[in-house]
Amino acid sequence: MFYLKDPRIQKIAALIVNHSIKVQPNEHILIQTNTEIELSVVREIIKEIHIAGGFAHSDLRDATVTRQLVLGGTKEQFEILAEIEVDRLAKMDGYINLRSPVNTSEHSDIPSEKMELYAKTYGKLQSEAIYKKKWMTTRFPNASMAQEARMSTEAFEDFYFDICTVDYKKLSEAMEPLKDYMEKTKVVEIKGPQTDLTFSIENMGVIKGDGTDNIPDGELYTAPIRDSVNGTITFNTPSTFNGFTYENISLTFANGKVVNASANHSEKLNEILNTDEGASFVGEFALAFNPKVKVPMNNTLFDEKIDGSFHIALGSCFDEADNGNKSAIHWDLISIQRPDYGGGEIYFDGQLIRKDGRFVIPELDVLNPEKILAQ
Repeated sequence: MFYLKDPRIQKIAALIVNHSIKVQPNEHILIQTNTEIELSVVREIIKEIHIAGGFAHSDLRDATVTRQLVLGGTKEQFEILAEIEVDRLAKMDGYINLRSPVNTSEHSDIPSEKMELYAKTYGKLQSEAIYKKKWMTTRFPNASMAQEARMSTEAFEDFYFDICTVDYKKLSEAMEPLKDYMEKTKVVEIKGPQTDLTFSIENMGVIKGDGTDNIPDGELYTAPIRDSVNGTITFNTPSTFNGFTYENISLTFANGKVVNASANHSEKLNEILNTDEGASFVGEFALAFNPKVKVPMNNTLFDEKIDGSFHIALGSCFDEADNGNKSAIHWDLISIQRPDYGGGEIYFDGQLIRKDGRFVIPELDVLNPEKILAQ
């Protein structure tokens, strides 16, 4: 690996350490990443942790190695891996998830029963241990991600640094009116092409996505009351899960549970929904409004922040918005409601809040793209 002397890397590293994780003296921070990433990024983050007075720990993984471990692994093996990981995380104060995948389909040929076993015995326990700590996730640009976004590598790098280094303090302030609206809301209705969904978010926590957990960021999220979701929803954004890309996902809910599901591979989709009891219930609902993210690039971290979009997540909820749903999975599914994607409306307690991707209430106008960009 060559050492990239790009000042933007240091800026991102400082943002991760000082804004997202807020490293304090004597805190132990684990950086978990894949071997394909430009290692200068990891070095810069380690430097920033040390400048803040913390202690850095690193763990480099490889997707091809993980694939082989899962293919030949057993329940006993995964349980021991989970025990080791949970014990390590218990000694940490913060967790940085840094990835730069070269092949998003690396795990696509792992049998579903193997992935399910790995998710239940290792992934679930690891996630639960991480969410007890200060944590953040980002994906660093590479040629593979640029290809997914249909951009040159240089253009994608510029795009990444542009959308990631926004003024998150100002963005956080702009979110306050919407957060207030959501905290007072009982019933949410979502309408659009092949979509008519209702659920309650009454008395659920509402969390700002203002650069603390994700970079890039720009969302407000909560969770529906577990058994309140009813109706049908169709997603217009592709989503890759365990290496397979799903398109045209349509879900019908009754009393919170998915009772009918279809996609370009309905059998695989239903296998995911059968991972465990919580996999067919919703653990998150979010509105997104990053004005610089406009089109899907088949990367959830970016796609779930698309201007004029919303998403729900099948599976486990977050502790800050705990609707009681627990699962080995947390799968974000995104729908864009701008006119170029078919439009749509979102209502809070019968009041139209957003139409065709734009907030229509005067107090929420600050979150429309031109207002955010002018801040």
